[in-house]
This record gives sequence, C-alpha cells and structure tokens, in this order.
Amino acid sequence: MNANQKKRISERVIGAAYEVSNTLGSGFLESVYEGALCTEFFEQGIRFERQKPLDVIYKGNVVGNYVADLVVEDRLIVELKAVSALTPVHESQVMNYLRATGLGVGLLLNFGTPKLGIRRIVWKHDDAVRI
Repeated sequence: MNANQKKRISERVIGAAYEVSNTLGSGFLESVYEGALCTEFFEQGIRFERQKPLDVIYKGNVVGNYVADLVVEDRLIVELKAVSALTPVHESQVMNYLRATGLGVGLLLNFGTPKLGIRRIVWKHDDAVRI
C-alpha cells in the first residue's frame, strides 16, 4: 500500500477535488465536475459509485429514496455543487442524507467559485474507522 492509499478517504477525495478544481476552474455544470472527479478517482484507485440510488429509512421502513452524486468506498457521501456560495440548506441536505442512510460522513464540494468550497459533515463519528 503506497502513502496515498494510507490517507483517509476524505483526504484522498479532497485531494482529487483540488486537482479537478485547479485544472478546470469554475463555471461548468455540476455534471462536468462529477465526470472529472470520477476520472480522477479512477486514476487514483479510489473506489466509488456514481449516481447511486439510496433508500431513505424512517423507523425501519423505506419511505423514499434519493440519488447520491457519489458514494466513495461504501462509507462517504460526496455531494457536488456548482453555485456561487454554499448555504446552510446545502449542508442540511447532506446531513439528512447521512441520517437517512446511516452513513456517518459526507463531503459537500462546491466548484462554483474560483476557490474550491469544502464542507465536511459528520453525523456519527467512529474512531475505529478512518474516513
């Protein structure tokens, strides 16, 4: 295992996002950044699923579903935006996805400004698992 593979998943995803942001800059649609990030993940050996359907669970029952932009290593939700500024609504969206699916950590990445916007959102923390 090389040094890059020993980094936390979130660190690796953020590094890939910076590569995409530095290369493409701002001004494209979310789908362009999603495609570029998937290319970067593939090149870096990061396991991911794109546009993954996930069930929303309420009191043990499936009550709906949504599609995650990216799920990395079956543990990290990555939500992409290309907006002028992230808002609390965007953060709430990711938190709701985490609660509904039981996943513990999400990254909200905004490619809509010259400087990549990053929010790490934690619903439940597990010290035994490095995300």
